[in-house]
Amino acid sequence: LASLVGGFAQDTAWLTTARAVQGLGGAVLSPATLTLIVTTYQGPKLARALGAWSAMAAAGGAAGSILGGVLTAELSWRWVLFVNVPIGAATVLLAGWLLTESHQPDHRRALDLPGAITVTAGLALLAYAIVGTDITPWGSARTLGLLGGGAVLLGAFLLVEARLATDPLVPLRLFASRALSGANAVMLLVGAAFFSMWYFLSLYLQNVLGYSPLRAGMAFVPMSVTIIVGAQLSSRLVSSLGARPLLLAGTVMGAGGFWWLSAIGPASHYWPTIVAPGCLVTLALGILFTPLAAAATAGVARNQAGLASGVLNTSRQVGGSIGLAALATVATDRSRGLLGTGHTVSAATRTALSHQAFTAGYGRAFEWAALLLAAAFVGAFIVPAARRRPGPERADGAELGHQAGSSGPPAAALGLEQA
Repeated sequence: LASLVGGFAQDTAWLTTARAVQGLGGAVLSPATLTLIVTTYQGPKLARALGAWSAMAAAGGAAGSILGGVLTAELSWRWVLFVNVPIGAATVLLAGWLLTESHQPDHRRALDLPGAITVTAGLALLAYAIVGTDITPWGSARTLGLLGGGAVLLGAFLLVEARLATDPLVPLRLFASRALSGANAVMLLVGAAFFSMWYFLSLYLQNVLGYSPLRAGMAFVPMSVTIIVGAQLSSRLVSSLGARPLLLAGTVMGAGGFWWLSAIGPASHYWPTIVAPGCLVTLALGILFTPLAAAATAGVARNQAGLASGVLNTSRQVGGSIGLAALATVATDRSRGLLGTGHTVSAATRTALSHQAFTAGYGRAFEWAALLLAAAFVGAFIVPAARRRPGPERADGAELGHQAGSSGPPAAALGLEQA
């Protein structure tokens, strides 16, 4: 419904409101799908289910990038939204037919409205303040006021959750788990870094290299396929290696890929300069999927699997929103610094200078993304290392949960969060 309304948008406020409602729908769907998997399957079946789920998610991303370019080029941007209407209708029918209800009829939870309002408003203010720093400096009264307001609201959220809420939206005791806290810290940084790749590469391909929307969408296909490969590889290794080694390997690979991407130039070639480092980044992203969710859901009771996956999804979204806002500011500042010469030049020279400045800004953003993943590498050490107990291996999901760094229930031992 939000896609349908957004497709008919006549101004920015209309479109933004529809997109916000789309975001609410996505916020419901993402943890719900993960919860269905981690509470239905155990042991090797769970690992295979997660592999299939991640492959479908990556395939959807690849199809979306291609179809988005086709629809935009052949019809209009509105059809990128309209196409979701028949897809949503088909999903509703299939869900009603294939899914069985699993809630507890006698279990009722009160809605923590104060907690929901304070955390949402606080995070929104922080993101808005950072986005505005390309116009108003960090030290301006406006920016400091927005940042301060966001901090106050987030402090109020913590107070509500710790002292005031009868049924907290996010019980703070959940973060007593090192595995869950470490996974969310890494996910926050991973989201901040990886969201930037798609955004800045899309701008670079179209605004600097002159790709059409369709060609730009096709350019991302190898990277989407590489996510599938990484996710499949990771889902087969996490039960034997544990979460931490995969997190360390994934963050190192991602940091290297972003640093490689930072070398792009105004006339870089597609395969050696874009696809190769881009595939290294997305391979790292695929590798990080399973261990992050494994650590976040290990040791969590079955009835809290949805909460744990929802918190992980929130960390990804918050990291992506605030991180992209900050990196966009970094890129803009770099580009403006190179363009601020004030000299009168020909149109061709102006275009060449603009391409150089834009590319330098994107490269600077990729450098900072690499630093974010270096910080994520350090954060991965918060997640406990896998320890094998003496004696015969425990079967199926119990062993998987132990490998994830916890002795939690088998059904919640592994998980996956699409990024």
